[in-house]
Amino acid sequence: MRNEGSGEARSTGPTGPTGPRAERKREAIVLAARSLFLREGFGVGMDAIAAEAGVSKVTVYNHFGNKEALFIAVIAGALDEPLASSSSVAALDGLTEADDLREAFLNAARVWVDAVRTDQEANALRHLVAREIHRFPSLGKAWGQHGPESHHPAVAGALRELAERGRLTIPDMEAAVIQLYSLLVFPHLVFGLYGTDISDDLTDRLVVTGVDLFLGYYAAA
Repeated sequence: MRNEGSGEARSTGPTGPTGPRAERKREAIVLAARSLFLREGFGVGMDAIAAEAGVSKVTVYNHFGNKEALFIAVIAGALDEPLASSSSVAALDGLTEADDLREAFLNAARVWVDAVRTDQEANALRHLVAREIHRFPSLGKAWGQHGPESHHPAVAGALRELAERGRLTIPDMEAAVIQLYSLLVFPHLVFGLYGTDISDDLTDRLVVTGVDLFLGYYAAA
């Protein structure tokens, strides 16, 4: 019998099947898993996820290999969703071309933080992780193996391009990504876990000082 949570299930590789049809199935599986994880927790079976997605359980395993990998796909997708809006994309794209890097960074940071604060489903998924981590330690292990740059690829990509263009000096991208999260996003995640909101005024002060601290350290000489 296949162990759904052990990571021992067969996988076709890190990306699984490819092609437009496979991508549609993958998206359906992620959406189904996301819905069921939020309703029932991580203990939901792969059979139920397959049924919700309208595919076979074999198809689910072919795409993701095990439930931890599926969980990572669900969480990573949800975390980056706030950055998928047109305003977020425009703000991030504008960083590399901006004459005033600080002003562009402030604009991008405000858009990002506002999206993180208002995305209720992504917040619910974060609470799910906090709630389930003790029952399913494999979640924490799987998430820990998913490097910081992969948690928010849009942000990591923008920082990398700024470094490549010589506008920032970032010798350690992994540390820089975590530091940026810590300055801008983590306060809201931590306070949110305890049911407390940070006021709009304090949020903007955190954004301004956070951007200044980050650029003060990483700005190119």
